[in-house]
Amino acid sequence: MVTATQSADLRSRGMELLMAYKQSPSVKVRNQLVRLNAGLVRKIAHRVSYQCSEPYEDLEQIGHIGLIRAIERFDPSQGCAFSSFAVPYIRGEMLHYLRDRSTTVKIPRRWQDLQKEGYKCHSEFVRQFGRQPSDFEMADALDVSVEEWREVKLASRNRMPLSLDATVCQQADSAITLGETLTDTHYQALQGLEEDRQQLQRAMAQLEDKTRAAIEFVFFKGMSRKEVAERIGVSPMTVTRRIQRGVDQLVTLLQPQALRTDP
Repeated sequence: MVTATQSADLRSRGMELLMAYKQSPSVKVRNQLVRLNAGLVRKIAHRVSYQCSEPYEDLEQIGHIGLIRAIERFDPSQGCAFSSFAVPYIRGEMLHYLRDRSTTVKIPRRWQDLQKEGYKCHSEFVRQFGRQPSDFEMADALDVSVEEWREVKLASRNRMPLSLDATVCQQADSAITLGETLTDTHYQALQGLEEDRQQLQRAMAQLEDKTRAAIEFVFFKGMSRKEVAERIGVSPMTVTRRIQRGVDQLVTLLQPQALRTDP
């Protein structure tokens, strides 16, 4: 057990090393500071490990990265205790790690605990008996029902996203990937627009020349009816009538065949 005197000596030693590192940074001094504050990292890693399903050892390693960043940024002249300064860096690094590894599917806390305990039981069973345990044996070891253990296993398998390159079907000459089975809505939308454009072109081709020209000039090129009248050699009123007649014809031509057929 660390006495108050020993604790004060450690803080004093730590501050000396921090001041030395601030004046002349070196890997040797930094490593000394890391070893001196390793207990702080372990304490935070233990606390965070109870709030997630990630192994404690991984969190501890990540926490040391945060500790090193705190050492590099700490200014002894500010009068702040290093432990208070370092905690946000250490914990923040762990939380960033968990965020990057987080999954879309959120698993209940009980199932996360069962996953961790199940991993230990599985390893011990294989070591002791030299074979894979059955679901019944795993459920018995964890004191849960077989149905719940199978749900835990399924949740564990489904918690990570699948790669679009994952093979979902193997044909004789090639494999079909998950990405190839997904609908490309953007492509479908473009394909639909192209089909509509072609249908409109075919319908426009069936209009009288001056009527088609009036519609193209007004709707496609943004010209005024007066400008169109001068272009095709008719009055503005005639342009208006041609456009109205042409639009009515297009509506009829573009209707589905079943709607244009008299009953």
